[in-house]
Amino acid sequence: MAVDLSPEPAVADLARRTARFVREVVLPVEERHGAATPTEAVRRELQDAARTAGLFAPHVGTGYGGHGLDMRGRAAVFEEAGYALFGPLALNIAAPDEGNMHLLEAVASEQQKERYLRPLAAGEVRSCFAMTEPAPGAGSDPRALTTRAERIDGGWRINGRKWFITGADGAAFTICMARTSGRPGDPGDATMFFVDADNPGLKQVRHIDTLDESLFGGHIELLFEDCEVPDDAVLGAVDEGFRHAQVRLGPARMTHCMRWLGIARHAQDIAVRRAAERELFGSRLGELGMVQQMIADSEIDIAAARGLILQACWELDQGRSASQATSIGKTFCAEAVWRVVDRSLQICGALGVSGDIPLGRFLREVRPFRIYDGPSETHRWAIARRTLKRHSAAGGR
Repeated sequence: MAVDLSPEPAVADLARRTARFVREVVLPVEERHGAATPTEAVRRELQDAARTAGLFAPHVGTGYGGHGLDMRGRAAVFEEAGYALFGPLALNIAAPDEGNMHLLEAVASEQQKERYLRPLAAGEVRSCFAMTEPAPGAGSDPRALTTRAERIDGGWRINGRKWFITGADGAAFTICMARTSGRPGDPGDATMFFVDADNPGLKQVRHIDTLDESLFGGHIELLFEDCEVPDDAVLGAVDEGFRHAQVRLGPARMTHCMRWLGIARHAQDIAVRRAAERELFGSRLGELGMVQQMIADSEIDIAAARGLILQACWELDQGRSASQATSIGKTFCAEAVWRVVDRSLQICGALGVSGDIPLGRFLREVRPFRIYDGPSETHRWAIARRTLKRHSAAGGR
């Protein structure tokens, strides 16, 4: 049976138009803005341009103004958008908003979709997802969740501390994961709650200084202190928060991979261009065997990462959990993207570490991805555990 990995014609056209838009519109804005974090004015400018170009919010359903792409369709378009650091922001597919839109379409009630999803999909507001906590709270192990929500008359009271909450500065609302049964470390469950930004029980503690700077709204430490929300603030069902979160986490890992793969391609293009033009030791840089090996290894990493992304996306589109495929894809992509950017910087030499080209910034931006969305070590542990379980279930065969 023939295997065709090429996207459908409509998706391929959308990807081509996205690639052109990123190069003609986004990159000039990004270069003009320099290494600074994008401002709200830049976000509005780029999103208006993407909307005019018919590229805005390609992942959400047509009823919310998007193109309704499945995961495989997103892989083609998101990679092209990721060629620029500001590209995902322009198309309204940046983290965490993109993952939250996916979650809300799948889990939210119709009233919640109108209140939260519709303005989010339109780019009128931003959001964040508050799950990660300082030690000893939830990080790589969600069962360590310490933030707790207790029932009160007509609603819930939330207490706890979160950190590394991407995009929280300026977000109109937070989706907060809070324990509603069991104790930290127990297999008890949690519930997701909508918390509006103007809730007096929600406080921003600080911006956390990190290597990466391009994710809009920063990485924030939040405090939920006697934060009261009504019953209709529950997203999904009570005590089903961990199960509902899986709707978001697997696909969000893959969309991260798609976007960072775009940056890896951009870094490789810079390195190849430099290797083809730079002359030293009586020949072009690209004629040296060591440089050719680095270029080839980066091509292999890019192609392999894309293949793993497509495999995981196919499983997700089939309605499977895809937990093994997303762990494998996320681990490989996070490390492969780093290798590609690092090799590209090495090929460019002193120019690579300068601010004259963006490779130094790319390196800072992609390095945390080996920790965000689950460290490589945690995913390797989970991959091995599933493999051993499968072996045991097959009777050791």
